[in-house]
Amino acid sequence: MDISDVQFTRKTILVTGATGFLAKIFVEKILRVQPNIKRLYLVVRASNPHVALQRLHSEIFGKKLFKIQKEKWSEKFSTFLSEKVVAVAGDVSLHNFGIKDQILIEEMLEEIDIIVHSAATTRLDERYDVAMATNTVGAYNVMNFAKMCSRIEVLLYVSTAYVSGEAELILEEGFHMGQTLKSPLKLDINLEKKLIEEKLSELKAQNVNERTITSIMKEFGTIRAHFHGWSNTYTFTKSMGEMLVTNMKGNLPLIITRPTMMIGTHSQPFPGWIEGVRTIDFVFVEYFKGALTSFVGHPKTTIDLIPADMVINSMIIALLVHSKSNSSNSLIYHIGTSLGNPIKLSDIQDIMHCYMTKEPWLKNSGKSGAFYEKFTFNPSYTEVHEFPQNKRSRLKRIINIYRPYLHFSGIFDDKNTEKLRMAIKGVGSVERKFNLDPKSIDWKDYLMNVHFPGLIKYSMQPKM
Repeated sequence: MDISDVQFTRKTILVTGATGFLAKIFVEKILRVQPNIKRLYLVVRASNPHVALQRLHSEIFGKKLFKIQKEKWSEKFSTFLSEKVVAVAGDVSLHNFGIKDQILIEEMLEEIDIIVHSAATTRLDERYDVAMATNTVGAYNVMNFAKMCSRIEVLLYVSTAYVSGEAELILEEGFHMGQTLKSPLKLDINLEKKLIEEKLSELKAQNVNERTITSIMKEFGTIRAHFHGWSNTYTFTKSMGEMLVTNMKGNLPLIITRPTMMIGTHSQPFPGWIEGVRTIDFVFVEYFKGALTSFVGHPKTTIDLIPADMVINSMIIALLVHSKSNSSNSLIYHIGTSLGNPIKLSDIQDIMHCYMTKEPWLKNSGKSGAFYEKFTFNPSYTEVHEFPQNKRSRLKRIINIYRPYLHFSGIFDDKNTEKLRMAIKGVGSVERKFNLDPKSIDWKDYLMNVHFPGLIKYSMQPKM
């Protein structure tokens, strides 16, 4: 498809999970490059619309992520937001997001053209009941809502590349209902929900305290995920969400995006913005603090990292292509770098050491870069004995969570995403505004001059 311009003029978009890392960047990009959209409905968990609006301003628009727009609009920024953005107090785990205002629901059902479902709990070892409610039942509720929207053009469901398990080349293929990663087994989502209810009833009958319930429900999720072949509760419940939306969609155009490990922005709205300590960033942060010089992982492992703005660019181009195509087919897009621009853990070891010797972060401790040991990824890492007793159990848990990813041998095929890149190739203004080419990343330059400084600025310093 020839794309000469990217426009969602007068379109209304619903975004779930609006306060999440990825959704914030999506909202920023849409408002910055598509100011002629009609409206953005942003669903946030809140007890009422007033609290929802407060959360939007403190957790989204109050962030430095929006500094370019604040400079552009100056004192008119609040007015611009009030004209374009509607705060929706809702919860995806509930029918119609639990919205009690029937007039608002009717307005949304009449107006919405595009839905971006990014609400999720991304904690890898989340409580099974919590992950099921948000990641699986949430997907079901969003699809039900989408099918009631009279103008709906496309639903985009944000999943994760790691739903597919491990293979030499992992294709952009969906699940059929009941499929597991252990082929003789059949997955019954209703049975899983029933098992959760039974487990919770059993624990409540035993008068168990909330902390113990949390611990047991986390373990229960891991057990059920492993039973069906997934490495953790997150990928297991996201897989079930994929199955539901694919099975339910009917004629509704459906996009499933599967990003790999998301890290800070590559270039837009500016380089290096990130929020929180995400996936492998734990390793970087602990090394920069001088707390960790080794961790589980094989140096030859290709680690699939993708800057978050490239994920957003892929999502927007996919939405545009599908909203123009009038096709009811669903497509899955792997958004990663392992095929087009791979980087190994051994490369990351070298870059981390280079960064710390060039620019040691802990200057006030009296250390110079020469004193920093080179970080190593060790396949049989178990060295928790060197940590204080109170940190050992946390580190053991983190090791167990990360082990599958840092020994992961699969490469993610991205034929569908390549078609998106081809659709904008040669269209200068679009290519510049929506860079989604992993080959454009210079890993050493990006990590040393963009990601690491961004991580220190936004995730390691207080009140950033």
